[in-house]
Amino acid sequence: MSWETEKEKAAREIVTLLYENRMIRTFYRDRPEGWTLISGLYSPMYIQLRPMASYPLVFENVCRAMARMIREETPQVTRIVGIAMAGVPIAAGMALCGGLPAGFTRKMENVKTLDAFNKAIAQYGEHSLVEGALTAGDNIALVDDLVTRFDSKLIALEQVRREVTRRKIPNVGCRTVAVVLDREQGGQAAAQKAGLDLVSLIPFKSLGLPLLKGALHPQEWDILSRYLDNPDLFQDTKVQEEIRSLAQPR
Repeated sequence: MSWETEKEKAAREIVTLLYENRMIRTFYRDRPEGWTLISGLYSPMYIQLRPMASYPLVFENVCRAMARMIREETPQVTRIVGIAMAGVPIAAGMALCGGLPAGFTRKMENVKTLDAFNKAIAQYGEHSLVEGALTAGDNIALVDDLVTRFDSKLIALEQVRREVTRRKIPNVGCRTVAVVLDREQGGQAAAQKAGLDLVSLIPFKSLGLPLLKGALHPQEWDILSRYLDNPDLFQDTKVQEEIRSLAQPR
């Protein structure tokens, strides 16, 4: 079986399990009023993969598929670094399932942007920014649960770079970000702008949502499809009220 076929099979199984276990939540089934994201924008869907380890079957399937994706799509990678906090258990699972050496970035409180990181680092002291072994010649992939905005990935990249410099380790590269799910709402463009390669197990707009079509109510699928195509249209409060009226009766 080719990796392309295997990847789609794995994506179908995983995205269905994520939906069934309410790690992918929608206005129709879960919350008629929708969600306000960190960005302040409205969304008729919410993806929260942090509880994944509470579902061992889902977690194992994800970690095995992620490790295989690294081997197949980024064979130059020799080590993975989980981005705190959601990427840490995934990287650990990938190390166990796929034999990939792993580490993780340390959580830096109240650091959400590169500017905030640069201010915080001056007072950070001698603490490690990355936990785990790093060796000369490493090619590192950063690992996280999903990508919408790219700020956390850029902070993790800077943590790796500074830690490599602090430890005086030569010839270490970090140009890859691997995620379970890409909402496909700007992540690829942000990665390219930063000179990074972004690989995802489930590109949600182009693959994940179509694979879920049979599990969703037709109105549910239609709203999510249109939202992913053009989120700006859904910021109107009248549109949000119309969506709320379509939700499954409780």
